[in-house]
Amino acid sequence: MSFLKRLFGGGSSGEAAEPKSAAPAKQVEHKGFLISATPYKADGQYQTCGIVSKEIDGVVKEHKFIRADRFAGLDDAVDISIKKGIQLVDEQGDRIFG
Repeated sequence: MSFLKRLFGGGSSGEAAEPKSAAPAKQVEHKGFLISATPYKADGQYQTCGIVSKEIDGVVKEHKFIRADRFAGLDDAVDISIKKGIQLVDEQGDRIFG
């Protein structure tokens, strides 16, 4: 039964769950956007994760992204998270929030 709960989101498998509020490991500014790398530990590796944010008309808009890429080291996960954030900004710009 616990397998089915985990499969359908009813259970927790401990460290594989994404943290609710992760402090950014690194932040960079790119074309007026702030890209924050927030990788988290999942199954003994670091999951690629980040936030792209920008202030528009006095309101801070955010877009959170998670990718399937996992790395043994935190530094690698941070670097790839920043690169993925830059790629999102370059491809979508402000449309990322809509």
